[in-house]
Amino acid sequence: MDYRDDVYFNAETERELPFTAGEFAGRLTRVRKAMAAAGIDCLFLTSPESMYWISGYRCMWYQTESPIEWAATNGIAVHVDHDRYIHFETEREAVLTRIFTVDTDTRYFPKTSYREGTSYIAEQLKAEGWLNGNIGIETHAMRPNRAVSDRFQAAFEAAGAKVVDGSMILREVRWVKSDAEMAVLKESARIATIGLKRAREVLRPGIMELEVQGEITLAMAKAGGEMQAQLMPVISGRKSLATHAYTTRRTIKAGDIVCIDVCGVHNRYHVNAARTFSVGEPAHDVKDVTDRAAAVMDVVKSCLRPNLPVRELNDKVKAHYDREDLWSSRGWIGGYEMGIGFPSDWVGNFVYDPLAAKNADRLFEPNTAVNHEIQIFMPRHVGQFFMIESFLFEKDKVTLATPEIPYTLNVVG
Repeated sequence: MDYRDDVYFNAETERELPFTAGEFAGRLTRVRKAMAAAGIDCLFLTSPESMYWISGYRCMWYQTESPIEWAATNGIAVHVDHDRYIHFETEREAVLTRIFTVDTDTRYFPKTSYREGTSYIAEQLKAEGWLNGNIGIETHAMRPNRAVSDRFQAAFEAAGAKVVDGSMILREVRWVKSDAEMAVLKESARIATIGLKRAREVLRPGIMELEVQGEITLAMAKAGGEMQAQLMPVISGRKSLATHAYTTRRTIKAGDIVCIDVCGVHNRYHVNAARTFSVGEPAHDVKDVTDRAAAVMDVVKSCLRPNLPVRELNDKVKAHYDREDLWSSRGWIGGYEMGIGFPSDWVGNFVYDPLAAKNADRLFEPNTAVNHEIQIFMPRHVGQFFMIESFLFEKDKVTLATPEIPYTLNVVG
């Protein structure tokens, strides 16, 4: 055996599992139940979030924009009738699978195929008898790209399977978290709080946006926080009118409005929070608008409870902004699911807002987590009031993620 192969397949490693084997076994059972209800016999998972949720697989490189010949073809197959999954992987990640996964059946692409595993995966699944019915693929996932996805579909169909969209299986199953996941989300909330506190400490005239971003990142890392699935924006002055603007070398000035959006991350579970800061005392009309905008949190807190109807929250939030004559000054008011995130997105599948019919008749069930965003444009185009809090709906209460940081405009400097 080559020493290279000895390293790949025999090197001993320390396991770094985010959850117990029992937690992962329970997840597999839930997925198979959902597959049966959807009429899917085999589910082939390729998104980073799905692969992680079912096995613990974490990798820093997913080949999303890599050379064409280095295609993203690794994935995990789950069959409705089997209490095990099959992880298909390039041998170059063999060591990684022994560190991060609970795999019991990992099959590596032949050396001759390098990173191209589509034919090998189809052959293996056919030999297992897993391609005799409907196979679901994640057509809404960021990986693989269309060209690779088309190759998978062709290979599966040539082996006798009918290919269907299985994107919603794990997206829906992940909505209600386990107790272990909720505990991780609470740790993420603690980390998010540390990030916002550090932002408040370092904001001052003369500091670059990038410096503030770096200080926040360092403080959260020291608290055990992992890198976020998106860049955490620090946007100042009138640039804050663009919610998704890049953090740059712009120097923050006295009188600036600064919007800071963070995510605490523990075991890839994200909890989102944002606050708006004024570098120096704000103008009276700015403070008036931001005070009235932030007051919606009193309305929100008064109705938060497990099994809160989504429509009730939406209606009460909109009624507040109508009373305050702020609805026409909004950017976006609403929220989305918090949970597993890999670059380049931490936005979960479940989304709600007062104007959307989707999900309006659902409930914020126990063991779910969402954020809530407030985006109100300030007078005279001076900036945006941008506030986010996340809610953890537990069995008997709702926990706010970052209540230590005021929801109103925070004056610094």
